[in-house]
Amino acid sequence: MSEEKKRKVGLDDFVPSAALEHARAARAEMRASFEAFLPPGFVEHRRAARREMLLAVRSLIDAALTETAPSKK
Repeated sequence: MSEEKKRKVGLDDFVPSAALEHARAARAEMRASFEAFLPPGFVEHRRAARREMLLAVRSLIDAALTETAPSKK
């Protein structure tokens, strides 16, 4: 007996596609307007800082996995 593949319910099922397109365009315009207020280079520095934080979290997870791994004797 094969199980039917469950279809993922998303925003497209509830919101008309035209509304989603307008919302995405509005988001892009809002992002551009916020970036106009920020000093040059801010976005690149913010992106680099986010990457470093994610690498730090990855290191913590790696250390936790190493600690919890069964030791071989």
